[in-house]
Amino acid sequence: MSHTDSNRWRTVDIVVASVIAVAFGVVFWAWGLLWSATDAAFAFFPPAQALLYGVWLIPAVLAGLIIRKPGAALYCETVAAIVSALLGSQWASIVILQGLMQGIGAELAFAAFRYRSFRLPVAVLAGALTGLGAAIFDFVYWNKAYELTSYRIPYALITIVSATVVAGLGAHLLTRALANTGVLDRFPAGRDRALV
Repeated sequence: MSHTDSNRWRTVDIVVASVIAVAFGVVFWAWGLLWSATDAAFAFFPPAQALLYGVWLIPAVLAGLIIRKPGAALYCETVAAIVSALLGSQWASIVILQGLMQGIGAELAFAAFRYRSFRLPVAVLAGALTGLGAAIFDFVYWNKAYELTSYRIPYALITIVSATVVAGLGAHLLTRALANTGVLDRFPAGRDRALV
């Protein structure tokens, strides 16, 4: 099988990517409620709320690690954002554009390795770049009215750290855990026991 053939999406790829996206769309919606409920907890340093950000970025990295095809990260993050918008996200349809921006970040990391490496360093890079995409979007859209050095820059940096740890490392660990159960046996991720 040529590398081009291995990059072709199978029906099972579409189904599993869609399941991941819809499941995380529900998580996104619920996480938005939690985000709003924690405003007071971060009143001491509001940019620190971005520590929670990484959860919104997990599906991009997770899909890339499991599906291992071009477009998987972008597809999952965007569809998850669409689902959260349909469920009534407090940020409305703008989350779809955010999802696109975030998905592109992870997609770039996997593309940089030509969709051939899915080990921990690549997962962490995908998390970081997804966080960078999120940080850039928020920097120019949501946070443009805030002060640069006391809010916008710390918020952006904390977003990237959260994404690196939660979405990058977290998705890597989640993929390994799923692979160990056997549910990913129809995917290279399920057969690749050396994901470190």
